[in-house]
Amino acid sequence: MKTKKGLGNVYVLVCAAMLAAVSVVIGIFCKSFLNFGNGLFRITLENFPIILSGIAFGPVVGACVGACADIISFMLSTQTLAISPVVTLGAAAVGAVSGLLSHYVLKREGNARVILSVGAAHLVGSVLIKSVGLFAYYEWLVLWRIPTYIVIAAIEAGLLCYLHKSPVFAKIFKLGRRDE
Repeated sequence: MKTKKGLGNVYVLVCAAMLAAVSVVIGIFCKSFLNFGNGLFRITLENFPIILSGIAFGPVVGACVGACADIISFMLSTQTLAISPVVTLGAAAVGAVSGLLSHYVLKREGNARVILSVGAAHLVGSVLIKSVGLFAYYEWLVLWRIPTYIVIAAIEAGLLCYLHKSPVFAKIFKLGRRDE
């Protein structure tokens, strides 16, 4: 009997929910304590669990984790800006792009796959799509997101490369791919 793929698998669903919850907690903490310029300059690793979900479980799960984490984080935070569907789309794109690259484009295991998946996810989701959504609030100041997310992407890629070598996380990655 073949097991269900993606969010139809209980293991994947539980892991996705936990990763979304971790992203929400990181996001709320960063929006409250590491927020400068009313949300424009925010030092955060809230995309780390979203990228991890995309790499481990694929683009659909990554996109769902990103969208859920963004919506829940917005509802629970004290941020004064209105919710932007474009920013939520950017969060979903972070998970989807990392999953697409790691599952379908870059087949070879290793650090290069992780680094390229993280870099592309941040470029498409965080720098391009989210910046378009935030342009209405900050105008051209959104360009400051580029150097910020270069640094954040480097930190997240380093952490993921380190975790990818861990036996515990190797099991998680393998369990997420068992249905392919």
